[in-house]
Amino acid sequence: MSVDITDLRSFYASALGNVTRRYVGRAIGRFWGPLTGLRVLGLGYAPPYLGAIRDECERALAFMPANQGVVNWPRSGASASTLVDPLMMPLPDASIDRVLVIHALETVESPSELLHEIWRILTPGGRIIVVVPNRRGLWARMDTTPFGYGQPFSRSQLKALMRQTWFSPEGWAETLYVPPLGSRVLLQTAQAWERVGASCALPFAGLHIVEATKQLYHPVAVRAPRRARRFSPVFVPAPAPASRVSAQPEP
Repeated sequence: MSVDITDLRSFYASALGNVTRRYVGRAIGRFWGPLTGLRVLGLGYAPPYLGAIRDECERALAFMPANQGVVNWPRSGASASTLVDPLMMPLPDASIDRVLVIHALETVESPSELLHEIWRILTPGGRIIVVVPNRRGLWARMDTTPFGYGQPFSRSQLKALMRQTWFSPEGWAETLYVPPLGSRVLLQTAQAWERVGASCALPFAGLHIVEATKQLYHPVAVRAPRRARRFSPVFVPAPAPASRVSAQPEP
């Protein structure tokens, strides 16, 4: 189940959305690395996180799924956002260096097909950052945020999915330990929630964030060779042919 674009915009305009942008943005920023001269794609609803790196990279694009809707981004200058089918993106092979996937993987019918399509457009050695709701956290259990829709993931499920689709996970992060409530008092203590959750490695973080690298040589399943059966001759006894008796003329 996808989230409408108006709901996404309203969420990031709220106080809870500002907290989300702050802590998720920090976690993503630790994975970006140098982006000078690189082409970056945000898939899903990534404008809240692309603004910080727009001037650093060569090009930044925002692709939004057709069933979600699209908004103009950036607000000034030429638009870099478009409406796409995420399983058939209008990009040539090996044309993007970095991909940020947020508000996308948990809402598509086939996550593996989406990752295969991202693998296609990534350059050799290209990297992907995926943000998904943690199935053990409160954010996946409450529909007060966009992360409460779709399919949440455990860390082991996400790792298996990445390897199945020819990505090698290299970095992990968890964030949003604060409950997904709009209470002003609660949001003011968000930093304390993050500090305690990260230091104690608590399992109920709201989101998983994984960075993975495109594998150029993905494993291929090899079937065991079939051995031909050897057939030995079997002698089957057969009845002896009946002797012919010549008929004698009667006297």
